Order: sequence, then structure tokens, then C-alpha cells
Amino acid sequence: MSRGGGGCCPSMDLMRSEAMQLVQVIIPAESAHLAVSYLGDLGLLQFKDLNADKSPFQRTYASQIKRCGEMARKLRFFREQMSKAAISTSTQFSGTSLEIDDLEVKLGELEVELTEVNANNDKLQRTYNELVEYNIVLQKEMVTDPSKQVKLGSLSGLVPKEKAMAFERILFRATRGNMFLRQEPVDETVTDPLSGEKVIKNAFVIFYSGERAKSKIVKICDAFGANRYPFPEDLGKQLQTIQEVSGKISELKATIEIGLAHRDSILKNISSEFEQWNTLVKKEKAIYHTLNMLSLDVTTKCLVAEGWSPVFATSQIQDALQRATVDSKSQVGSIFQVLNTQESPPTFFQTNKFTSAFQEIVDAYGIAKYQEANPGVFTIVTFPFLFAIMFGDWGHGICLLLATLYLIIREKKLASQKLDDIMDMMFGGRYVILMMSLFSIYTGLIYNEFFSVPFELFGKSAYACRDPSCGDATTEGLIKVRPAYSFGVDPVWHGSRSELPFLNSLKMKLSILIGVAQMNLGIVMSYFNAKFFRNAINVWYQFIPQLIFLNSLFGYLSLLIIIKWCTGSKADLYHVMIYMFLSPTDDLGENELFPGQKLVQLVLLLLALVSVPWMLIPKPFFLKKQHEQRHQGQQYTMLQATDESVTELEEHQDDPHHHEEFEFSEVFVHQLIHTIEFVLGAVSNTASYLRLWALSLAHSELSTVFYEKVLVLSWGYNNIFILIIGAVIFLFATIGVLLVMETLSAFLHALRLHWVEFQNKFYEGDGYKFVPFAFASIIEEED
Repeated sequence: MSRGGGGCCPSMDLMRSEAMQLVQVIIPAESAHLAVSYLGDLGLLQFKDLNADKSPFQRTYASQIKRCGEMARKLRFFREQMSKAAISTSTQFSGTSLEIDDLEVKLGELEVELTEVNANNDKLQRTYNELVEYNIVLQKEMVTDPSKQVKLGSLSGLVPKEKAMAFERILFRATRGNMFLRQEPVDETVTDPLSGEKVIKNAFVIFYSGERAKSKIVKICDAFGANRYPFPEDLGKQLQTIQEVSGKISELKATIEIGLAHRDSILKNISSEFEQWNTLVKKEKAIYHTLNMLSLDVTTKCLVAEGWSPVFATSQIQDALQRATVDSKSQVGSIFQVLNTQESPPTFFQTNKFTSAFQEIVDAYGIAKYQEANPGVFTIVTFPFLFAIMFGDWGHGICLLLATLYLIIREKKLASQKLDDIMDMMFGGRYVILMMSLFSIYTGLIYNEFFSVPFELFGKSAYACRDPSCGDATTEGLIKVRPAYSFGVDPVWHGSRSELPFLNSLKMKLSILIGVAQMNLGIVMSYFNAKFFRNAINVWYQFIPQLIFLNSLFGYLSLLIIIKWCTGSKADLYHVMIYMFLSPTDDLGENELFPGQKLVQLVLLLLALVSVPWMLIPKPFFLKKQHEQRHQGQQYTMLQATDESVTELEEHQDDPHHHEEFEFSEVFVHQLIHTIEFVLGAVSNTASYLRLWALSLAHSELSTVFYEKVLVLSWGYNNIFILIIGAVIFLFATIGVLLVMETLSAFLHALRLHWVEFQNKFYEGDGYKFVPFAFASIIEEED
């Protein structure tokens, strides 16, 4: 499949990967850094690691990466400090730009200065907290009786209130009761000098006798984190000490405020340029990581790079290399050349914000092999459509649409914010949800359900009551008075006795028709893959027998469903399909839908039986014959095609049996497994599509239950309080069950139908993604 366009803006083509090429770039050492930098800005070249056998420490630019890592550590330190000081970084870049060497020096100086300021502030803060505690102890102990301090030793201080009881108990046991402890709670929380945390404490004073008791008490105080402070025995000295401590507290408070103001001024200066510095360091580190993937030539004057790029990007890459040569004032230019290779290229689909989410659904199953047909093209339509079949209610669809429009309208603001996991997932898939909601409104109009309530939106019902007594929610007594309802299900079916049998039959048959159509699409895509890769064996011995087998059975069933709808026949399709296998020669009787049906069924059954050995037997023999022909010298005809693109070389590599040895038994067993899988899968996959019917029925019935048993029932009580409660329950049930759980359920079932029933017909998904060296993606990932 050829693509048009070219130049800087190639035409969008999601069906197959962009044409890729393996390129080699020889860059002079003096312009290598700048060349890689320009290629990172361009983001269209995926470098190969030519030094895979070397450890990170053995590579040429290991020291530069270590320097960048050290600068990144300093920037993280600055970010933590700004976060603690509640200072936000500025997103606007200043006009001045630094070289990486100047930035390294500046970051080092700022780190030293900031560390010194923090150390001084911490020291001052600890002293301040100790003085505050000392002041509290002095204030509390002023009321103690001096007579108790005449002949006894004393210790005073503060102990955490939560440890006070245990503290007292241990003191009593250690001194055997030979001490007197007095505690008094402190009214306000106190900042602990050691931990810096706010703690509720008790002031205490301990009276004891003897040095031995004192040593025990000191050890217990240390164990319980009780801070001890000296307490003058003389009342005059107490007043003098209080005045001195109060004065020091005032001085320290002013000093600490000045220190914090100085620290904040440093951090504000850093914040104005932080993002610019952070981006520069990330870019430098990425550049040196990439340079480490390049190999040095024998003269160590040039670096050799190899990598993958899209064909359309050739001129852009050459321009970037030329600019690097000029800007670095190199005497020698870079050499760019395309290499011929049989290595499988990476897969590259150019997506936009709308198609990227659908492509990610496919990529989650497996990355497309280079230039095989991409299911993402069909997923844009089929995925939301299958979801809507299970979710069909235009009221619920409008709710989803409103939620999605909010995300789309505010997408610029939300894209710049850090979202939680669930919100980030919803925002990333906003256009998928948009399509799901639009298709749900469409299918809801077909089902004629608005929160399970039918409306006559497209004209009057085709039926009317024969007489006034028939209005009892039943079709009995109804007569057809008008032409068929113009769009969707006639509202008269809802609430009638035959609603469930009618809708069950309708949705079940629709599920089979849609399933068979999508599986046929998958088989047809296998034909286009085989045609593109010029694999005639897959066309004749895979595509054709698979198409015959599937349509001989389930394509025929789909045809019978359509004929039955068109003719109004009462034939039993279960009976027809079962006895097509059990008794193919018996007369059909009243189950005959068209003349010659018996003969048609015999022919289709014979074709289905023939297609199984058709799939199984010939292909291994033809593969063996191809292998023998290749080893008789025909492979040397490739030498004349040295100018062919990677695409044409890839065609010869697509044969999975392109090896020196050909194990016929392995190939035959593989084909046997593939044949059995398809034959059984044709039945199981068709049955799997019945989940469309089951989920649609469950959604409709749940919606009806919430409406009739909650909202209508509460309305019938004629009580405003009960009505409000009923409305709240209905609202939460609708949001929680139908708009959240049912949405997730239908999403997962649609995902399974695409991955298993549709993609396994043609999609190999064993490729690898094109991941170019791009600064934009590197910075985004690290953030």
C-alpha cells in the first residue's frame, strides 16, 4: 500500500506504519553534542545502542552523566526546600541562559549557601525552643516552696505528657520511693528542641537525696526524652534568670526571622529559573546517554550512530545535522546515509490527540508488525459502536457526553495539571468516551430508551387500542392503525407482555449479525495483509478456506435471520441449524424459508467440511517446497535489489520459517493447532458476541428497576420527604451502577471482542514501537 505526500507534513496514514529506514550518521566529535541536541528537538530518529556489550561505567561519557546526575540531585534538593517554604516555581523562562558548566558552578554555590543558611537556622531554632522550654520551667517552678529545696537536691524540666505516667512509675521504682515528683501540665503545645515537632508536655520537678539517686534520675530522664533545665534556688536569681531568658528569646526570634527571610529570598531567586535549569539538566543528561550509544571510530575523531527514522524525515534530519555543523564551527560536516538491512524496522503510526487513545487500545494487545494492517483504523468506529450496543440509552449517553465535554473544553488546563490515576485515565481517553457517548445516544434512540422511558420522538406509535379497556400494558387488543414506526423500536413495545421476548429476539439476532460481520472484516484484512506482503500461500490456503468455513455456517445463519425478518416467517432457526448437521437430507417442512434451501444447505455443509483439510494440509507442503527452492540458489537473486527499500526487503523476511533448518513436523503441528483454533473459534467467537445481547438486556432491566421501583414508587406516596429520598437514591444508583460500573463493564467486554474475536483473525502484533530520541517525551516522562 503506497502512501502519498512527503516533505515535512506527510499525509496521515493509520492503516500501515510509516515507511522506515535504517540510517547511519557519522558525526565529527566537535559537533556531536550539538547534532544530538538538534536531533532531540526534532524527535524523529531512534538511535540503536552500538555499545550494548559495555557497562554504563565503561562508556565514553560516563563522567558527564555522573555530573548531570549530581546537578539533578541539587535541583531536587532545591525543589524540596521550595516545597517546604511554600514557594512555587515559575513556568516562564527568563531571558538569560546558562551553559552547563556555568550552571554546575552556580548550583554548587547555591547549594553551599542554602545548606549553610539552613544549618544556622536549625541551630538557632533549637536554641530558641530550648529557651522557650526553660522559660516555661522557670515560670512553673516559681510557685514551689523554697523550704523543700534547702536540704534536698532537685531536677526540673519538661516531659511529654503521654509518657508522664510511665515516667513517674519508673522513677518511683528506681528510687524505691525515695524521691518527690511534682508535675504540672503546660497550657500550650511546645516545640521539642530535638525533633522540632509540636508536643504536649508536663513541667516537672524532682526532689531527691544523694548522688546515686541523682544518677538514676538523670538516666531515666534521658530515656524518656525529658529535657532538664537548671533551676536557681535563690528567688532573686530566679527573677534575674527569667529576665535574661526572656531577652534572649526576643533576640533569637528576631534573628530567626531575618534568617528565614534570607533563605526565602534565595529560594525565590532559584524558583524564577528553576524550570529552565531543570530542563537544561534533563536535556544534557539525555544527550550524553545518547552519545554513549554511539561508537567511536578508530581515530576517535568521529562518532558513528545508527538508528531508525521515517523516510519522510530524511531532509529534516539532514538539515539538523547541517545546522549543527555550522553552529559548532566544525571544519568537517556529518555524513548521512541509508543502510540496507533485513532487520525488522519499528512500527510508527502518526497519531493525534483524537486517534492516539484508540491506537493505545490496540497497542495494549501488541504492537503491530512493521506495515501490517492496523486494527486501530476500524477501532475508532467499531469499539464505541459495540460499547453502545451494550449501553444503549440516550439519557445515559447524554450524561456521558456532558462529562466528556467538560474534559475536552478544559483540556488545556487539565493537561498542565497533575491528576490522580482515575482522572488521568479518563482524561487520556476523553475522545474514546466522547465517541462512546455519541454512539450510545444513537443506539439509545434505536432502542427508544431514555433512563428506560420510551418517547414518541419520531412520530406516533403504529398501534392503538381496539377499545378503551385495552390500556393495561399489554399488546392484546392493539391494532395497527399507522405505518411502522419510522426510527427504532416502537414505544408501544415497552411495558407490554411481549416486550422481553421481542427485544430478546431482536438483540440476540443483531448480536449475531454484527459479530459475523466483524469476524468477516478480520478475515478480509488477513487477505490484504497477505496481498501486501506478497504471500500467495496465505491467500489460497488461509484466507479463502477461512472465509468459506465461517460463511458456510454462520454467514448462512445471518442470511436466514435477514430472510426471516423480511418474510415474516415463523421458521425455527435453532431447528434449521441443528438438523443441518444431524440430518442434512431430511425435509425442512415448515422451517423452509426459500425454495432449494435443502440443496443450499448440503452444498454449504460440504464446503465447510472441505475447507478444514484445505486449511490444514497444503500449506506445510508449500512452505517446505519454498524452503527447498531458496536453498537451491534462488535466494541470490536478491543481490540485484540493493537499492530497494526496507519495505521490499522485509517481504522476504516475513516468512516465519526463514531458517537454515526446516522442521516439517513442527510446521505441520503448528498448522494443525491453527486450524483447530479457527474451527472451534468460529463457533465460540460467534457465541461470544451474544454478550452484546446479554449486557444490553442487563443494562435495560437495571435501568427499568431503578426507575419503576425507586423513582415511580416514591412518587406514588405523595410525600415530598419520601420523594426527595427516592430521587437521591435513584440519582446515586444511576451514577454509581449504570454510569460507572456498567460503563466499565461494557468497555471491558468491547475490549475483549476486539482483542480476541476480531484481531486474532489477522493481527499478529509482534512488532516493536518506534521510540525516537525526543526531548519533549523525555521531559514529560520524568515529570
